[in-house]
Amino acid sequence: MEKEILIFGHKNPDTDSICSAMVKERLNKKNGHDNSVAVRLGNINKETQYVLNYLNLEAPELKEEVAEGQKVIMVDHNEFNQSIKGIEKAKILGVVDHHRIANFETSDPLYYTARPYGCTSTILFQDFKGKGIEINREEAILMASAIISDTLLLKSPTTTKHDEKALEELEKIKTQLLKDDNLFLHVQNIETGLSGVASFYNDGKTIKVFAGNSDGSDDIELNYLDFINHYNYIVGKEFENPFMDIKI
Repeated sequence: MEKEILIFGHKNPDTDSICSAMVKERLNKKNGHDNSVAVRLGNINKETQYVLNYLNLEAPELKEEVAEGQKVIMVDHNEFNQSIKGIEKAKILGVVDHHRIANFETSDPLYYTARPYGCTSTILFQDFKGKGIEINREEAILMASAIISDTLLLKSPTTTKHDEKALEELEKIKTQLLKDDNLFLHVQNIETGLSGVASFYNDGKTIKVFAGNSDGSDDIELNYLDFINHYNYIVGKEFENPFMDIKI
């Protein structure tokens, strides 16, 4: 049996890191690489877990180290200090990433896709389209969730027209793709310490929507109108505030 190809994002994984690894595994298998396996390099955050629960999917297996010569594909990162222990001696077959290239070298040629987009899943979406491979509902939701998360509701300065187009196309794949209020809200839930709808991630990216600290201190500033406009567009109906501690 051919040795597994491990696919993983960076340490302290966010939604794009996990979803991109899972989507890349599926894309590889559709291209005939059945030995592809998505793994993760850290704990699943609450935002990502909600997406997985929504789809009834198990989280990828946790992996802490790779052996010399292990075949791997890196997604959503390229810097070795953000990657798995042993990456320097692994056989890196490919990289799919939207970040700067730094602290990276290989002894062999590889497939490297780097695009200055807001999300790695946007690159994978284009890969599906370029190869003429159909995207199913689960793959669409994984990629859409990653784009919403990484681009902060398409409001991050790193958001590009490619991210916007990808999300628009993914919405069309399934009529109810992003019409579920709970999915949309929870994809934008914070990891810890805040209540309401907002996004605070391990990599330091933030969006100020609306929230207050659970201990009552330091209310968070918000760009409420931008959130409401985007919510109405995605969900297709007027937003109804389900939270009791919102300050507008």
